[in-house]
Amino acid sequence: MRIGVLGTGDMADALATHWVRAGHEVLVGGRDGLRAERLATRLGGGTRHGSLAEAAGFGAVVLAALPYGAGARVVADVRSSLAGRVLLDCSNPVGPGFRLLTDGGPSAARRLADAAPGARVVKAFNLCHEDVWRMTPPVFDGRPLAVPVCGDDEEALALTADLVRDTGCTPLAAGGLDRAALLEATAALFIGLWVGEGADAQAIAPPLAFAAGPAHA
Repeated sequence: MRIGVLGTGDMADALATHWVRAGHEVLVGGRDGLRAERLATRLGGGTRHGSLAEAAGFGAVVLAALPYGAGARVVADVRSSLAGRVLLDCSNPVGPGFRLLTDGGPSAARRLADAAPGARVVKAFNLCHEDVWRMTPPVFDGRPLAVPVCGDDEEALALTADLVRDTGCTPLAAGGLDRAALLEATAALFIGLWVGEGADAQAIAPPLAFAAGPAHA
């Protein structure tokens, strides 16, 4: 698969590393050409580098590894190149005090979809720190990490599920793009628990067998 990457930061590095290892063709695009070149060199495997527009038009899938504040603006600038492509959004609109920056408005993923109406936007990879995605693979107590995926296009969801598996994780169908706001809110909650309270967020949910109470286990 050909994959374009918008951005040269930690999430771009962590996720693209898995995809290069899986044999995908990757082109990294950034505003800073030197940073894009350095990341492409680090990724190896024939990874190319170029502009944001070149990355947007490169492959069937484009990863938007962009900060929330810049994502919609960058995507709008290259929207013509994104038409028909799968656009993966891994951003978290979380600010000081672990507050959602969307403030009751459209999710970050929806804002990307509005900025590039021809793209097929999917929300994924937003619930964990970039260093978790660097693990090969992210497996805990023998269980691969599950990655919730939200989107409205079945082909886009299938391609995203393949890329999730390439990271060593398990894709988890989480509904349409309208539910991306719930994923982003979950990230804000979890980050607040992990970072703000030093708490084990995983402990807030019972095992699946007890989801409806012990009588149903």
